[in-house]
Amino acid sequence: MTSYTTIAGRATAEIEEKKSRFIASLAHVETEDEALAFLEEIRAANRMARHNVYAYVLREGGAGVQGRVRYSDDGEPQKTAGLPTLEVIQHAGLTDVITVVTRYFGGVLLGTGGLVRAYTQATQAGIEAAELVVVSRCVDIEVRAAYGKYDQLVRIASDCGAKVLDTVYDDAVTLRLRMLDGTQEPLLLKITELERGQERVRVSEPLEAAF
Repeated sequence: MTSYTTIAGRATAEIEEKKSRFIASLAHVETEDEALAFLEEIRAANRMARHNVYAYVLREGGAGVQGRVRYSDDGEPQKTAGLPTLEVIQHAGLTDVITVVTRYFGGVLLGTGGLVRAYTQATQAGIEAAELVVVSRCVDIEVRAAYGKYDQLVRIASDCGAKVLDTVYDDAVTLRLRMLDGTQEPLLLKITELERGQERVRVSEPLEAAF
């Protein structure tokens, strides 16, 4: 698996263009069902809005289908709303994300160029408001050792590119580390050397996680 960039949770942003309000709502989604459920949630919350334009990009389309991209102009002139929204998502390199741009009409027609600009800017503002995360194939490593080895363990972890997720203190110290899958062998070797084979180490199965 190669790394990919998505957003954490949800984000919103709003712009105004000639008295029309454009509200961008973004969410991290992993399936088409999740994307459509978010769309319906936004529609329900904005029943008085003129348009709820959307675009989403998924890594997998379900049932073994690789990748899924969808967009809708929701009544706006063709290619003035959904496609610009999609292009901003793709230009930002994001996946597993949906953007719904809600428009409350302000009484002034924007023209095709104005619409493209407004939907583009609203989506860009939404992405700027979001927390971006890089998801990679990782392993979590749990190391239990005597307190006297704690500082050395933390230094070794840092040197080998691992991040400390959690530390538990009781009769010994337990560190939970995360690192990219395939990079753990030097760390495991150094821990073995440090503990002279007395270490208690558990390595998880590979998982997809923010790193």
